[in-house]
Amino acid sequence: MDKPTEQIQSELENFRQQWRAEVSARSRNTTGSQQQSQSQQQRSDPNQAGPSSNKPPKRSEFGHKKASSRTVHPLEDEDEYYHAQSFDEPDPSKAIGGQRLGHQDAVSAKDKEKEPQTALDFYEKAVERETSGKLGDSLQLYRKAFRMDDNVDQSYRNKHFPGRWTKPAQLNPSNSPVTVPNTAHHSLDDRPVLSLPELIASFSSLRIEGSPPECEGVAPPPCPMAELPDEILIHILRDVAITDVADFVRLAQVCKRLAYLVATEDQIWRRVCLGSEFGFGGMHYHWQRAIDWAPLSLEQELAEDEDIFTVDELVSRRKKENLATTNMLLRSLYSSSWQAMFRRRPRIRFNGCYISTVNYIRAGQASTHQVTWNSPVHIVTYYRYLRLFRDGAAISLLTTDEPAHVVHHLTREALALHRGGGGPHLPSAVMTSALKGRWRLSSTADNPDPTGPAAVEGGDLYIEMEGVGPKYMYRMELTFQNARKAARNNNKLGWKGFWSYNKLTDDWAEFALKNDKPFFFSRVKSYGVGE
Repeated sequence: MDKPTEQIQSELENFRQQWRAEVSARSRNTTGSQQQSQSQQQRSDPNQAGPSSNKPPKRSEFGHKKASSRTVHPLEDEDEYYHAQSFDEPDPSKAIGGQRLGHQDAVSAKDKEKEPQTALDFYEKAVERETSGKLGDSLQLYRKAFRMDDNVDQSYRNKHFPGRWTKPAQLNPSNSPVTVPNTAHHSLDDRPVLSLPELIASFSSLRIEGSPPECEGVAPPPCPMAELPDEILIHILRDVAITDVADFVRLAQVCKRLAYLVATEDQIWRRVCLGSEFGFGGMHYHWQRAIDWAPLSLEQELAEDEDIFTVDELVSRRKKENLATTNMLLRSLYSSSWQAMFRRRPRIRFNGCYISTVNYIRAGQASTHQVTWNSPVHIVTYYRYLRLFRDGAAISLLTTDEPAHVVHHLTREALALHRGGGGPHLPSAVMTSALKGRWRLSSTADNPDPTGPAAVEGGDLYIEMEGVGPKYMYRMELTFQNARKAARNNNKLGWKGFWSYNKLTDDWAEFALKNDKPFFFSRVKSYGVGE
């Protein structure tokens, strides 16, 4: 998840160089000893043949175990190592009658069955640990992998990223000899290359086709969806999008007709954008409740506006303002495309949580009884969790527990249960240190001098939460960023500031964000749609 620091990279590189030198020296010594023993045998037996051409087996010749199905990206820069985690498994604490011990035994047994055997296995497991933030474990696994094979990193590249290190082969559809000068028969090379919009538009006249007959002479199985009129089919697709927009997008993989409808049916994307399920109808640009989740008093806001006398009128006006802002941004920033707005406009996702994995290095004390080639270091890892709810409430948690042991417990019920240190024996006891809070997106009120439509887009996230005592309050300011080198997908929250406010003295103190890393979104299936 987090990029290794420069000290870790330097330590790994020094280890690689030292190990290569040791392997080279060992290989030279082995070759010299073999030649010396063979010359002695030839002197004792003149009829014996010359020196053998067999070489000692290399460590890279060990068999390779089947790799994990999880795709791992190279750790080149901060925008390249992001992995969209998905915690779709059930709550581990409920696995065996609520007994956490049974789950741990099952996990340990599973790990023993998949114990790495080859250098590539150790390297793959090290990459997996590194991307999840466990730099200490990954460093040990890297060392084991390079002891077994000093070229294991190249084997890893060839296995997982072969296209990045080899030149693409030239197409020769007709399998003709390369020396044939006439290229008229290369019909595939003469086809025009279509852009993605042109390719999608070419699917407009296609229909949904049913499955072919199972055998010759038998009628094909029925396909009711192929007989539906487009009006009914679009209505069904809209219901799918409202239920889960991810399932709606995956329908594009079924056939070309559905791919065309998913990509071009703007009325479905309009409903998704304006709705409160996944779209901007569920976003809040004003505080909706107090920090302790109590109902927010709106008397002050009603007094500031002489035209509004009731809370319902205030809510209605804010909805109209949000709709007007959405229509303005649609034309000015997103070229009147609801799909582009849904993908790129900043919005909160409620079907998961935001996780920040923080690693920092603390120097250790060198041993006086052992000679080391480098100073020991301690790699400290901790996590920040944020879960945002549809009603404007928020939960913040700072802990050293890993996400798999925390995300299923980020609920209102668990926080209320462990409030004040209750239930310390339960698996959800990690919520003892959780804090209540509230959230909202930025609006025109936060930009008194907007310079364009982007200034009113709601690109910043404000979170206020409880402090260490009743007289303190924390305030976090985050901004939406690109999780990869592509269009904004609302998966990354970067830091803008972190403050502590003293209610008694009216003082603000800013925290230094020396080691803190951005938050990345991870979907949790047990959250549902985030109600």
